[in-house]
Amino acid sequence: MASGPALPTHSARRATPQGIPRGVWALPPVAVLGLLFLYPLALVVQQSLTPDGSGGAFDAYAGVFGSRAFREALGTTVWLAVAATLGCLVLGFTLALIIAFVPFPGARAVAKFIDVFLSFPSFLITLALLFLYGTVGMANGLVTEFTGAAEGPFHFLTTPWGVLLAEITYFTPFVIRPLLSAFSQLDTAQLEVAAGLGARPARIVRQVILPEALPALGAGGSLVLVMCLNEFGIVLFTGAKDVTTLPMLIYGKAILESDYPAACVVAVVNIAISVGLFGLYRVVSKRAGA
Repeated sequence: MASGPALPTHSARRATPQGIPRGVWALPPVAVLGLLFLYPLALVVQQSLTPDGSGGAFDAYAGVFGSRAFREALGTTVWLAVAATLGCLVLGFTLALIIAFVPFPGARAVAKFIDVFLSFPSFLITLALLFLYGTVGMANGLVTEFTGAAEGPFHFLTTPWGVLLAEITYFTPFVIRPLLSAFSQLDTAQLEVAAGLGARPARIVRQVILPEALPALGAGGSLVLVMCLNEFGIVLFTGAKDVTTLPMLIYGKAILESDYPAACVVAVVNIAISVGLFGLYRVVSKRAGA
């Protein structure tokens, strides 16, 4: 009896039709990734361990960690990122509910615009806020025109609250997008049954919609938290001179003071926090199906 075709061996299954192992084809992209990303990152770490003049390898770390400027920048970065994330979660959840469940003309166009908004640079949103609420912006101009005052009342953009407003404005769509995807998969029969049983809208949102939205909220919130920790353009363009975050401290140390070891130390801390939070984001987004 004739035997059938022989099954491919383990080594053959792992080789390309040309006989080259598949692992070899992964070498070029890995090499490019290492050259463009890992090598510069290694240089940053090396520079953070290279003292200026005499001293130990960790003197720069001791100097930065012991400085008041670093502690204040770290605290400012964390509270701004956490506050902006909470604001984005509340505002994003509310807007996503309206877009997904409140029928109004143009709802689909609004959802499409959110996708486009995600591609906007952060400084563009800050520039728009400056036109509205800046020292010579529209709001102050209207007040001075009608009251005759020397200057308008809106000066919050150069404060931490202005930075917070700009970050919430810019990053909220990053929460809305995964929520809209989650709401599109929600079984509307659950909502109809709950409404038929006499549940009020607030109770439907709390007991039916919110549990389904928690994974998407977690994915969007963790992503916003990572991006807020690394945001530089918004702080720079608002002109908030008294607001120093970790990215602004890196800029000041490297460009203004030419203290590259200290700048690299702050960069290493920023990278470590960002990578840890990005790992959290990947875990949450995987559970959310993103």
